[in-house]
Amino acid sequence: MQVRIIPANESHAPYIGKAIALAIGDELVDGLAGEKHTPEDVMNLFASLAARTDTQYSYLNSLVAVDENETPLGIVISYDGADLHRLRVPFFEEAQKKIGLKITGAPADETDSEEVYLDTLAVFPPYQGNGIGSDLIREAYKKAERIGKPLGLLVSKTNPKARGLYDSLGFEAVGERPFAGEIMDHLIRR
Repeated sequence: MQVRIIPANESHAPYIGKAIALAIGDELVDGLAGEKHTPEDVMNLFASLAARTDTQYSYLNSLVAVDENETPLGIVISYDGADLHRLRVPFFEEAQKKIGLKITGAPADETDSEEVYLDTLAVFPPYQGNGIGSDLIREAYKKAERIGKPLGLLVSKTNPKARGLYDSLGFEAVGERPFAGEIMDHLIRR
């Protein structure tokens, strides 16, 4: 299979929504859906945010791995951490409208202005295990280099497989940060 990494466009928004749901996992998706909504509603929320140009999940912040038939195989989303507060406002607004999510207080920042943040990495299940995730991370790293900042990410302490991948690609632990009620390892690739 021949794989290319391309900039996402608006038509990739449904795939980006699925990738975000895959990356955050069923437990968090179900938590966002609550009792009145479905996991599909959550994916649709993320897809609608991906179709916009002013969100952290925008297609403008996304790269897509595609095969020779242009079938999306995986997605990586990254953005300059200095833009976090501006980019997540639409998420809060849309989540309130579409799934009734009420954010009280300011959530902890998962990134900062000193890094390009790798927000989401997902390879769709039929294509996992073929090095696509590594290819997507390398392209996100090239983006960070162009911006002139290190590439940072958070990884769950309970996900040794992902941690092993990040370690093999040159990421180093620099501390911890909270995300979605969990303390995660903060990694940087310089």
